[in-house]
Amino acid sequence: MVIDRRALLGGIAATAVTVRAARATVMPAPRLRIASLDYALTETLLTLGHPPIAQTAAGDWDEWVVEPALPAGVADLGSSLQVNFERLALLEPDLILTTDYVARQETALARIAPVERLTIYQEGTDPLQRARDVTHTLAERTGRQDAADAFMENIDATFAACARRLARLSLPPVYLVAFMDTRHARIFGRHGLYQSVLDRLGVTNAYEGETNYWGFATVGVETLATARDVRLFAFEPLPPTLMQTLGASPLWRQLPFVKAGQVTVLPPTLMFGALPSALRFAELLTEALAGPAGQAGDGAPA
Repeated sequence: MVIDRRALLGGIAATAVTVRAARATVMPAPRLRIASLDYALTETLLTLGHPPIAQTAAGDWDEWVVEPALPAGVADLGSSLQVNFERLALLEPDLILTTDYVARQETALARIAPVERLTIYQEGTDPLQRARDVTHTLAERTGRQDAADAFMENIDATFAACARRLARLSLPPVYLVAFMDTRHARIFGRHGLYQSVLDRLGVTNAYEGETNYWGFATVGVETLATARDVRLFAFEPLPPTLMQTLGASPLWRQLPFVKAGQVTVLPPTLMFGALPSALRFAELLTEALAGPAGQAGDGAPA
């Protein structure tokens, strides 16, 4: 059989084109290797199904964030204000995520990889809406738009379900605090993520004072004294022996919500978080107010 050389070469070329086309169709684009210097951005990436390769203060994640869980393989870059640049460079990220809080390091970071600043907590912004915007931005960067849309639907449905559940109850205003020691606490109010969630749930914040753009003020425990019917929620982690020390304090024992047994300790939620933290807080607070854990106690943590 005589093989036409021109036909043979044409067949080989056609086969090569077909193989290249098949590879282009089957082989996905390389996964974007992201390093994050912010917990809120990382929890958003995790929710989208695109974990970062590295995170600052990764070792403290389970103390402050808890959920979503940080995969064991995520490298720890050290403090967010003192990044381990050598380790970061060895990881060869494609993108480094920052916020205004760590902006002073961006010049050095940009020598390693492109930097994108995505700040949720800014003067004059609603953190819940800003967290939505950031979620959409990260979804675009990672090609996870479908995951973002599904999560948005889930969080809106959860907020609505929590609000309906709480609307059937007669609820007192609430204090939301993170104790710094036995004399001082961060109290959360306007401008913060927790306030945005309270508004969605229809729960009244008892604290009406000024806050910074992170949504908190630092106050003395005596500031919490009030004649109103108030329930106090304190977030873990608590300083060691805090409750035992407060329990022995005459000032603490005379506070109205302590005398009424209206003190509850909630598991950690990221006070400066994004949508996953907002969702976690909404579910924990609703369960505490409406479920068995929301029943009055004796002033000790519920």
